[in-house]
Order: sequence, then C-alpha cells, then structure tokens
Amino acid sequence: MRFATYTANGQTFYGAVTDAGMIALNDACPQWATLLDAVQADGLATLAQAAKDTPVTHTDFAYEMVLPNAPRILCVGVNFPDRNAEYKDGSAQPKYMSLFPRFASGFTGHERPLIRPPENHTLDYEGEVAIVIGKAGRRISQADAYDHIAALTLCNEGTIRDWVRHAKFNVTQGKNWDCSGAIGPWLVPFTDASQLDEARIVTRVNGEVRQDDVLSRMMFPIRREIEYISTFMTLQPGDIIITGTPTGAGARFDPPRYLAPGDVVEVEVDGIGTLRNGVADEVL
Repeated sequence: MRFATYTANGQTFYGAVTDAGMIALNDACPQWATLLDAVQADGLATLAQAAKDTPVTHTDFAYEMVLPNAPRILCVGVNFPDRNAEYKDGSAQPKYMSLFPRFASGFTGHERPLIRPPENHTLDYEGEVAIVIGKAGRRISQADAYDHIAALTLCNEGTIRDWVRHAKFNVTQGKNWDCSGAIGPWLVPFTDASQLDEARIVTRVNGEVRQDDVLSRMMFPIRREIEYISTFMTLQPGDIIITGTPTGAGARFDPPRYLAPGDVVEVEVDGIGTLRNGVADEVL
C-alpha cells in the first residue's frame, strides 16, 4: 500500500494510491487531519484497512510534497565513498557524518517542477532515499534502529550550489530555496530490512543515468544515522531523515552539468517507486 498527499478540485487530501487513481481517506479517518497526523499516531495500518475495498475517489489530481507539514528534516551529506572522493581534497572517510537541516518549504511534489531562481542558476540534483520516523526515541541502538522507521519515500535533494559556499561553516542557504527539491511521490510502509539493505538508487536526467549505487555502500548506514542523530536529539514520529546521495551530481562533472528549464529528473528505487520532476524558472 502507498499513501500520498494530493490536491484535487482545489482541496488537499491524503489517501491511498492505486493504479486507477486516489482513494481519499480524510472522511474515513477523521481523527487525522493530515497524513503526518496518521504517521504520528502509528496509523498507516489503519489507513490501509480503511482503503481496502474502497473505490477510487479521484482520477484527476496533483501530488504534493508527501508530508508538507513535516516538522523536522535532517539530511546526511557526503555519504558514499565515491562522493567523498569527488571533493578531491585528499580527505579520508570522516569519523562522523555531515548533517544539515532542510525545511518543508524547500520541497515540492512528484510531477511538479523544481524551481530555478533568478539569483543563481546552479540548480543541481541529488537522488536519495528518505526515511520517516514512526516511533520516538533517544539514544537508539543500531540493533533497534529499524524499529523506529514508519515509512520510506524518495527525495531529489535539489541544491543551489553557489549558495552553499556563501558561508564558512554551513550549507543551509543553498539547501532551502523554495521548491528546489522534491519528496515523494508517496510513503511506502517499512516492513522489512531488505527494503533498505538491498536497495539500489538510480537518478536519471533526461533519461541519462547520472547516479547508480546501492545503499549497502553507504559510509554511514541508515542504522548508524538513526543511532547518531538520536544521540543529540529525540527523534519524533514524522521526522524525516534524507540519507545521502551517490556520486554523479551535476556539480562534479567538468564542466558542471546543472539543471535547466525543460530538464526532467527521475529518482528510482525498486520497491519504493520513481520520483519525477521537471525544471522551470521562477515566475516573478
């Protein structure tokens, strides 16, 4: 079962995704105003039951960022061996992972354009798996880490590259332009370790494979990410961790291959789906 946030007829809904269309679940589960509320209440199984044998309610709709009111989004940077080598600074694998925050306003939904701002045209792509926390925890062990995941989704962690260099110690301003990235199309409930341990992530730009790697090669596996992050903050249901991108982002080509209007980026992981976005210039 897959769950999404979407708009239809000028209204926002959450519901179950089927090949024939959407099954709105707002009325069937009025205790939860949003999909985030359902996640925070450990309600995905209830949503699945409510959608069972229920007819499609919408065939004409638009996807939204899957959790548009996500309270906290943390991203893990430079998390594949080849990605570290791309920086050409001679550094060994770091002892600790790099982390930075993103805000929900920086993401759009599936089949919506990534927005390139007029201030700078170094819009880049980063295909990643994102995990959604379903159970709160502090100082979570690696052995228990997967017990705290509610669902999986995909992320194109779009970045304005020049703006990550505006300051000495942070990348926040280059990572949070409105609608520069995307999260979706939907949530897939997490039920089995193989969904992550055996996952391969592929990113294509205009059909050309730019990124292709397996999550098992991460320098900081997802179990370690949960352990480390939960050391300094209590993870809460609805928190999103964007787990790291493979080598092959546009900035690392010579010359760089940044995104331009008309480009189409696809991020694909078997068992989760494909997140697809075009690119458009911001309309002022």
